Amino acid sequence: MRILEQVSPELMERMEREKATLTFNRVGFSDKKIIRRHVVPKDEATIWRPAFVHDIDKILHCPYYSRYGDKTQAFSFYKNDDISRRSLHVQLVSRIARTIGNALNLNLDLIEAISLGHDIGHTPFGHEGERLLDALYFSHAGRHFAHNIQSVRVLDEIFPINISLQTLDGIAAHNGETELDEYRPRPLESFEEFDRLIEECYVDPTASARLVPSTLEGCVVRISDIIAYLGKDRQDAERALITTNDSFERGAIGVTNSEIINNLIVNIIENSYGKPYITMDRDHFEALKLAKQANYKLIYGDDRSRPDPQIKPMMSAIYERMLEDLKDNCKDSPIFCHHINYIMPSRRPRRVPYNETEPNQIVVDFIASMTDDYFVELYNFLFPDNTVDIKYKGYFDHDSEYITEPWSLPIPLDELL
Repeated sequence: MRILEQVSPELMERMEREKATLTFNRVGFSDKKIIRRHVVPKDEATIWRPAFVHDIDKILHCPYYSRYGDKTQAFSFYKNDDISRRSLHVQLVSRIARTIGNALNLNLDLIEAISLGHDIGHTPFGHEGERLLDALYFSHAGRHFAHNIQSVRVLDEIFPINISLQTLDGIAAHNGETELDEYRPRPLESFEEFDRLIEECYVDPTASARLVPSTLEGCVVRISDIIAYLGKDRQDAERALITTNDSFERGAIGVTNSEIINNLIVNIIENSYGKPYITMDRDHFEALKLAKQANYKLIYGDDRSRPDPQIKPMMSAIYERMLEDLKDNCKDSPIFCHHINYIMPSRRPRRVPYNETEPNQIVVDFIASMTDDYFVELYNFLFPDNTVDIKYKGYFDHDSEYITEPWSLPIPLDELL
């Protein structure tokens, strides 16, 4: 039986009264305080296109935004249209964060901008791809890779589209792998300070996890990132025939996707309304931690949820070949034709001309930008004599014990929302 919590009648009455009379605490970020690297007339707010709507539009029209559609969320090499890709994940984060933000009277445009851009620098093959690329980058250049920092790089360096400091900061500090019982914004006054924090993340592998959003909106996106994948990955694992909800213990937040989303949103609203921080009660926080641990044990730790192990030598081979082509100035290489020449045109000023960027960084940019299918096809193009046989879980391929089962287990409609 599902248990869906509700905001208390007392708080509901207070929220309705304060919204009607405009007497609620002004804790959201004001559009008037937006900071951009460059003062550009076309980026100025108007009555019909507010400040952070510019950021939303820029992100949606960024050439890399469409690549979300073929990047792994949690499961690689599954030919199953019911299993989430990263494009759906960012939409779920946006929807959950805006629901919380609306209740708390926050800046919904800023929330949407951070949400839509937070994973735009993610690698193919999810967090396994991120770990592999980090190891390669460090072994060659002594620098680290983290997808949240790469997302900032995509929107601030690769495509210098003048995204605001507040949006970039929320993206950088969205780390959904670290849960906190309380999220208090840490003030950030300038791009100079922000650039120092970002550079630290390249040289210190622990620095990224220490970033704290400078706005309540960034804090909401950070916790919404966890809420969005926690139950959804369980749905996907069930569809992939890896596990079922019956394998998870029911805690204070429930066990299904709909329970987890609803109950965490309600508890955050109940405990955060009118406050200058985002929090939940102890029972829900402990249940959130235990639910994440269960996901790691039963889903992410299962070999069936990991990319094919051949991805590791493939990524290494692509990295070395692209680095060699760069150093040899091989202009017909994909790193020139599909990457450098693709992103070079820009009317916006760059702090460093892209073709003068350190070669390892260019290779990292290229690999991180790839979709799963492009990565595999590029490898086969570069190394036709060493074509690998990636094992896909196809629509009609099942292990023998599943031969009489549905290829994708249906989720009961009352558990969807």
